[in-house]
Amino acid sequence: MEPRPMNRTADVTRNTNETRIRVRLNLDGTGIGVFKTGIGFFDHMLDQVARHGLIDLHIECDGDLHIDGHHTVEDVGITLGQAVAQAVGDKKGITRYGHSYVPLDEALSRVVVDFSGRPGLHQHIPFTSGMVGTLDTQLVYEFFQGFVNHALCTLHIDNLKGVNAHHQAETVFKAFGRALRMALTPDPRSAGVIPSTKGSL
Repeated sequence: MEPRPMNRTADVTRNTNETRIRVRLNLDGTGIGVFKTGIGFFDHMLDQVARHGLIDLHIECDGDLHIDGHHTVEDVGITLGQAVAQAVGDKKGITRYGHSYVPLDEALSRVVVDFSGRPGLHQHIPFTSGMVGTLDTQLVYEFFQGFVNHALCTLHIDNLKGVNAHHQAETVFKAFGRALRMALTPDPRSAGVIPSTKGSL
């Protein structure tokens, strides 16, 4: 009889003078997402992560948007990273590595992730516009930097082609969701084993 899978869920609250955030997630969900960050396009991108990662994800953020979106986007990345780290636990039995290529019309992006225990972000997205809706495209980097610092993973993001900035961003977030899904999926051949020759991640 197969062992019952562990409950890979998290509920993280992070409050500062700039943002008040709650993230709830289930890594073994069906892609249900609820998002209230105050930045419509950012909510749309987070929904791509949930749907393509098959992660049930609920994110609420009350941030200082009267200044700009920086603190909101960065701090959501931090809190999401904390939640993923909490839910994945000691990483026993996970696949560890994940990758995905995602196209959308003229745009194509590749994302590769390693839940190595070492934070690292290598991003190349030559956005063709500074804004998509009310999201400053510079903040995409801040989101992923916050995420990797707290999820403790290495992340390589490359937008390989793209003319429309909406398409560039959407292919990145979809590919990120799918790479997460691959990396965090339990490997039945490595049940109970940490996927590292060091014995820890």
